Amino acid sequence: MQFIGKILPYIEIVLSVVLVMAILLQQSSAGLGGALGGGDDTFHHTRRGFEKFLFYLSIVCGILFALSALLTIIIKARG
Repeated sequence: MQFIGKILPYIEIVLSVVLVMAILLQQSSAGLGGALGGGDDTFHHTRRGFEKFLFYLSIVCGILFALSALLTIIIKARG
């Protein structure tokens, strides 16, 4: 259990970097107007190829990051 406690911060760093990169590499169809409440010209967009991969990668990394943070809290509370 001590080994996991020592390596877990490094796993969290790697997961956070991959998560940030996956989110930043995704294309956004909404411009500044969409962020401020404008831009009613919405349309359905199907993710394909690399965009779909980045979408699923960001979901998986987010879940793994949350679980590793929870595991860190549990390990620190016990020991």
